[in-house]
Amino acid sequence: MAFYRQLGNIPPKRHTQHRDSGGQLYFEELMGEEGFSSDSSLLYHRHIPSAIVDATVWELRDQTTTPNHPLKPRHLKLHDLFPEEIWAETDVVTGRRLILGNADVRLSYVVSAKESPLYRNSLGDEMVYVESGEAIVETVFGALHARPGDYVLIPMSTTHRWVPQGSESLRAYAIEANSHIVPPKRYLSKFGQFLEHAPFCERDLHGPSEPLTAEGTDVEVLVKHRAGGAIVGTRMVYPNHPFDVVGWDGCLYPYTFNISDYEPITGRVHQPPPAHQAFEGNNFVICNFVPRKVDYHPLAIPVPYYHSNVDSDEIMFYCGGDYEARKGSGIGQGSISIHPGGHAHGPQPGAYERSIGVEFFDELAVMVDTFRPLELGEGALACEDEAYAWSWSGRGPNK
Repeated sequence: MAFYRQLGNIPPKRHTQHRDSGGQLYFEELMGEEGFSSDSSLLYHRHIPSAIVDATVWELRDQTTTPNHPLKPRHLKLHDLFPEEIWAETDVVTGRRLILGNADVRLSYVVSAKESPLYRNSLGDEMVYVESGEAIVETVFGALHARPGDYVLIPMSTTHRWVPQGSESLRAYAIEANSHIVPPKRYLSKFGQFLEHAPFCERDLHGPSEPLTAEGTDVEVLVKHRAGGAIVGTRMVYPNHPFDVVGWDGCLYPYTFNISDYEPITGRVHQPPPAHQAFEGNNFVICNFVPRKVDYHPLAIPVPYYHSNVDSDEIMFYCGGDYEARKGSGIGQGSISIHPGGHAHGPQPGAYERSIGVEFFDELAVMVDTFRPLELGEGALACEDEAYAWSWSGRGPNK
């Protein structure tokens, strides 16, 4: 992260005595990445943060995956996964259904109207995109307000919970890394400041505004972690509520970034996917396709050229507008397209010619490109449009 922030009650010198008004010492916790050789924050707790009184198994939803074999492009209809009658009993943490995954990243989807349990992911950072609805995300660092179009970045091992707000259910697309998720290095100075050519900057990242304290005893926290090579869960019980931080400072904390604050990079001819990048993790990137002026060369073809990203699987989550290149394919709001490495892909028939002369695209999509093949989760298998693979040719197998 590298952007310093300070909230609440902290002492003038780190690693020194810090007491409350009654003389009781606060307990300092250094939360740091990469063996304390990268970003970190210092948190001051009222209670010992390592104290637990119980630990039992938390059974996760189905985490199994199936290879994309035989290899083919796919279309998934995520809105079919959550009928309205179950929204009130579904939360953003335990209700997620696994769509795609590999050793580096897992993509899940959920529709929720219920407050989640306290939770932390000790496998890596989470970047949760809010398709619709609003929530307060309460964290050990403080609270965030999440609104439609927000990415919510939750650093690895941050205890938090999701509290939906208002009458509209929360639709969330969760990108769970086995690493940290950061802005691309090419957008940053050698000291970590956003450079002028970057499509967003520090002003667009919104962290907690004040510490969040809560009372409680024997408080459960769900922890996602790894055991024996498998992704598993543990239900830990703390003698005191984890939201007992009176102050903190540092460069590691949760934040929101709204996709509407992303300033697209455009050109006279069509720009390749790296021009749309917003974040990256180990062996994957996250890109934004937002409403924008398109190519303005007099002979430009604004939709993408057919392309073979030979190192990557390309996953597009369509979350608004009207995606020009996919017209006629059945793809709409809440769809995911899977274009695997090893298969050339591009506009649907007719879109190439139809786009000539178009000056503006009103589209909104989140793209994840991975550098290892993705496998299909149970959620993907439950909502696939079987006809999509043949949509460029107009006929399917044996026809």
